[in-house]
Amino acid sequence: MKTHSLVLAVALTLAACGQPNDTRAQDGVFSENRVVPGDALAMKSSFAPVVRTAAPAVVNVSARGVQQVQDPFWSMFGQGPRAQQVGSVGSGVIVRADGVVVTNYHVINGMQQIKVVLNDRREFDARVVLADERSDIAVLQLEGVNERLPTLNIDDREEQQIGDLVLAIGNPFGVGQTVTNGIISALNRTETGISDSGSFIQTDAAINPGNSGGALVDMDGDLIGINTAIFSRSGSSSGVGFAVPASMVKRVVDSAVGGATVVVRPWLGVKGEGVSAEIARSLGLDRPQGLVVTEVWPNGPGARAGLREGDIITAVDGAEINDQGGLNFRVGTREPDEAVKVTVLRDGRTQTLNARVQRLPGDADIDRATIVRSGALAGAQVLVLNPALADSLGGDPFASGVIVGRVQRGSYANRVGLQGGDVILSVNGRAVTSVQQLADIGRGSELVINRRGQRI
Repeated sequence: MKTHSLVLAVALTLAACGQPNDTRAQDGVFSENRVVPGDALAMKSSFAPVVRTAAPAVVNVSARGVQQVQDPFWSMFGQGPRAQQVGSVGSGVIVRADGVVVTNYHVINGMQQIKVVLNDRREFDARVVLADERSDIAVLQLEGVNERLPTLNIDDREEQQIGDLVLAIGNPFGVGQTVTNGIISALNRTETGISDSGSFIQTDAAINPGNSGGALVDMDGDLIGINTAIFSRSGSSSGVGFAVPASMVKRVVDSAVGGATVVVRPWLGVKGEGVSAEIARSLGLDRPQGLVVTEVWPNGPGARAGLREGDIITAVDGAEINDQGGLNFRVGTREPDEAVKVTVLRDGRTQTLNARVQRLPGDADIDRATIVRSGALAGAQVLVLNPALADSLGGDPFASGVIVGRVQRGSYANRVGLQGGDVILSVNGRAVTSVQQLADIGRGSELVINRRGQRI
């Protein structure tokens, strides 16, 4: 249900690894106590004290699993998928002394055996406590820990500024722990193609395959981000790396430690589009800034707070907002029922509205899906969309229609060309709002569907 852009010659690499669009940064609210090195002696100062503090808590994560792979050659002779051993290598960070480790979701996704090697070469088996695909963060628990392990403090205060020195610590290419240094190049990068609810720290510290899940630390030796992706033509570092901010990392860790198996992301119940230069001129703004509200969910958190269509959201709790991804991130790091201050521009005047973010309405349980038994769509597993379901699938919570879960091989629906994730919008010109409308559809009927953001 997400819209994906194809970028020729340039790959956003997870491991660190994905596929970006052009990005734009949003300003944050940060302190001013920075000092530029004043003399040659200061320029020669070493990062060793920071590394001594941080490096013992950064670990190597290796995982193995079995996946079903279809060989095109053997499939011509009627052979089905065959089991194949696969592996993954990345990095991680110990964030609790009892062996709670943070890494990237894509490092352990689909794996059955996970081994963690500490900086001092001790090895532990690990199990997945919580894996959150949308943030690309996974939380592991080391098995057999009988002593306190070194940890990194998660600094979620968001006091970083562009130009601050940072270190990236991880296990690139599986060669062993490596430390690279650089600066923060940008903050709150959205629309990177990594996540629809991500807002990333960008750094020029060298990040390479195997650094995924490793630590991005500040000069206090605190964890300010988890390295997750690079923007590269070659697959190796080109000075454009992205890290999941500590505020989201802490949200996932708190959920896991609290016993949750999924991260519940609240919403504000508003949808909008970024203010373009043209919109800014038409509204008399001095620069393109903010998110124009285009839809407000009836009786949702935003509606109850007084948000209206046409309002321009400029900040949430003081953090500047410039697009839907930025709003999703800011709200998504909050707990359900938590109060937030929403700054809006309305009729040329700035106002602050008090909202209380809430869980998305509806049921995200896909096990409730119905299988169409007759007609041209027989064999399709379908479910009526609601905000919670759409959001859990990475789609637009405001979307309506019926979503296709699975399609049985060889069924009528399979022959028609339906795929899992398709959203059926209409049949013969009539909007689809219920599963019953899909029963006994005759051949030759016209379907309009949304497939990964494209209307077909």
